Amino acid sequence: MSLIDNFKELGLIAQTSVEQELIAHLESGSRTVYCGFDPTADSLHIGNLVPLLALRRFQLAGHRPILLVGGATGMIGDPGGRDSEREFQPLDVVARQTDSIQQQAKRYLDFECGENSAIVVNNMDWTRGLSTIDFLRRVGKHFSVNSMIQKESVRRRVEDPEQGISYTEFSYMVLQSFDFVVLNERYDCSIQMGG
Repeated sequence: MSLIDNFKELGLIAQTSVEQELIAHLESGSRTVYCGFDPTADSLHIGNLVPLLALRRFQLAGHRPILLVGGATGMIGDPGGRDSEREFQPLDVVARQTDSIQQQAKRYLDFECGENSAIVVNNMDWTRGLSTIDFLRRVGKHFSVNSMIQKESVRRRVEDPEQGISYTEFSYMVLQSFDFVVLNERYDCSIQMGG
């Protein structure tokens, strides 16, 4: 049974892209897979456990897990599942929460097991020095606003005149996509999972 089939049997997969190709991709060699965790609190919570354990299962199957702590995306806030915008946290609070989550994650993944040792990264490291113009030219030009508006998390907020969505939250998925590009370029990461 493939790892993906096992995850499906356990009810851990709600949606995949090109499932058969994903299974073949995983079975054809060691891959790098990542999951992101935004530092919206000073501790991991029960909702983080399933993605962490899934990363561990990937690691036990010979793949390299990357735990991405969203020092940058956490400053914006994921609009998914929310009716209103998150309150911005001060920079020092986000930094402290990022450090805390990085330390806690080390309890779940093996960081010293050879080629598939886990890696912890912080997306603030590659977004901090990026100017707005550079970001829009390098990343923004690849996104269709029409497509972005169709995402459930955005569409629901746009259609509700009482709620709306800020440009900051709307840009969250662009930053998240940029994470994948950077991880692919730096670590040959080819799989993203979400929790």
